[in-house]
Amino acid sequence: MDILRKLEHFREEESKLKWEGTFAEYLNILQERKEVAQTAHSRVYEMIKSHGQTKEHGYTKFRFFENEIYGLEDTVERLVNEYFHPAAKRLDVRKRILLLMGPVSGGKSTLVTLLKRGLEQYSRTDEGAVYAIKGCPMHEDPLHLIPEYLRDDFFAEFGIRIEGSLSPLNTMRLETEYGGRIEDVLVERIFFSEDKRVGIGTFTPSDPKSQDIADLTGSIDFSTIAQYGSESDPRAYRFDGELNKANRGMMEFQEMLKLDEKFLWHLLSLTQEGNFKAGRFALISADELIVAHTNETEYRAFISNKKNEALHSRIIVMPIPYNLKVSQEEKIYEKMIRESDMSHVHIAPHALRVAAIFSVLTRLKISKKQGIDIVKKMRLYDGENVEGFNSVDLEELKKEFPNEGMDGIDPRYVINRISSAIIRKEVDAINALDVLRSLKEGLDQHASISKDDKEEYLNYISIARKEFDEIAKKEVQKAFVYSYEESARTMMDNYLDNVEAFCNKHKMKDPLTGEEMNPDEKLMRSIEEQIGISENAKRAFREEILIRISAYARKGKRFDYKSHERLREAIQKKLFADLKDVVKITTSSTTPDENHLKKINEVVARLIDEYGYNSISANELLRYVGSLLNR
Repeated sequence: MDILRKLEHFREEESKLKWEGTFAEYLNILQERKEVAQTAHSRVYEMIKSHGQTKEHGYTKFRFFENEIYGLEDTVERLVNEYFHPAAKRLDVRKRILLLMGPVSGGKSTLVTLLKRGLEQYSRTDEGAVYAIKGCPMHEDPLHLIPEYLRDDFFAEFGIRIEGSLSPLNTMRLETEYGGRIEDVLVERIFFSEDKRVGIGTFTPSDPKSQDIADLTGSIDFSTIAQYGSESDPRAYRFDGELNKANRGMMEFQEMLKLDEKFLWHLLSLTQEGNFKAGRFALISADELIVAHTNETEYRAFISNKKNEALHSRIIVMPIPYNLKVSQEEKIYEKMIRESDMSHVHIAPHALRVAAIFSVLTRLKISKKQGIDIVKKMRLYDGENVEGFNSVDLEELKKEFPNEGMDGIDPRYVINRISSAIIRKEVDAINALDVLRSLKEGLDQHASISKDDKEEYLNYISIARKEFDEIAKKEVQKAFVYSYEESARTMMDNYLDNVEAFCNKHKMKDPLTGEEMNPDEKLMRSIEEQIGISENAKRAFREEILIRISAYARKGKRFDYKSHERLREAIQKKLFADLKDVVKITTSSTTPDENHLKKINEVVARLIDEYGYNSISANELLRYVGSLLNR
């Protein structure tokens, strides 16, 4: 079986990665590859960088987060550039707990899980290789073996700084097992694994009365007291707490602020000094990235408590808001569905889009900026061109409400409602109206939605419905136009020929007779009126088009009807206006004649082949658009 062959291949590859040698041999590796001795924060940063990055829309897009985190490019860029990068350079920011703060289902856990999985994979590469003292439960850095008085000399020779002291257990082992000969201490390559508790730790709060600090720092092994004679003998201690096991890598605190104070105080010295107290031993050094997450309510309560000031100063808060881009929200739902048992269900085009429109609207704040309603704001945020507004306006909108995206409908609610729509319909296909209906019905069951919020959300469902109505009509009208793109290009070319003649005060030639004639004013106005260009404004609009064509020509780019947003809209509306009566008659006829039936079948086939519908959703769309056109 193929799976068994792959398992064998995996074991062989794992075996090749393993390495064991003396400390002296490990120093040879360090001479060739200094990055082996990098800190935990540096390792995370280099892991992210290793996947590459690009510049898009003014943001640095890190490929490590692609296809996993959607719509949070600015947040991710801030996280990498303001925390991981300076922390990797040993700046003071590395002595802070990274606290991800945001609403439920906003991506905090996904971010942390990505970092953990990324570290596991990175530790299996040459660039991310990690070495530890063999047999150490804390996977201790072998460089801790270098005594304090030689560390300046070591830096001069290797260019590597050493931080931290040798642990009590390895101090004893160095004397008892190796006779003090540091160069003979065995070193091995380790591979981070959350499952095996190597380099990655996770701590979850539970009942404060029953949760033991030993979960964090380890505990005495009472079965060995008789053998070793003392609780202060490191061999009688289990160094198996989460802080022990996360050494060299990453420590996650889930819902950190729900923890009892006695757990939080351990983090004070760990963050600032890089060590913590365990048992009856001296401070134990640990190098680990501490990342925690919480919601905004708990964070506000935490900082309002004066007793928490010391810990608060050791925290860097990174807000993780909800995504505010409709196209990215769609991708979140697609990912959640892809990873579920619903992936076989046909979800009609735009069904997820209307859900995304609703979700994003609930998260946006209504701007005080003149002329910008919430729908225009939604479109600007999603990168659409909105007449009268530019990138400067977009930046001003984003600055208007710093906490925008910290509340609203969460993605899990939407997926739950989509699931409900599938179960209720009892077919393997749902459309946009099924989703909107389910979202509306679910508002009564959402415990955290107030009466005022419900009224507002119902209004947003109505807006999403109107958006879908326009999309549906355009989609059907496009499907009715045979070779829509060709028709649009032909209409544009005809319009531009007339515009050029009009602006340059030239005559046009009839293509058949060669006879000179005036530009076709009726044709030009029939297109321009579709977008409200007045008689007085027509010359300015036409000259603007010619200037745009000239600008494209200078750059060696081809101008088409999509190159000018308002011209595209005008041509689209003109084509659809000419076709509207045909669509209306064909889709709404209860007893279609043979010609109408043939046309319907052609349109259904086109909707299936070119637009992603199946036979059920295509016919539902046609019936719905027919009802819209008859209103």
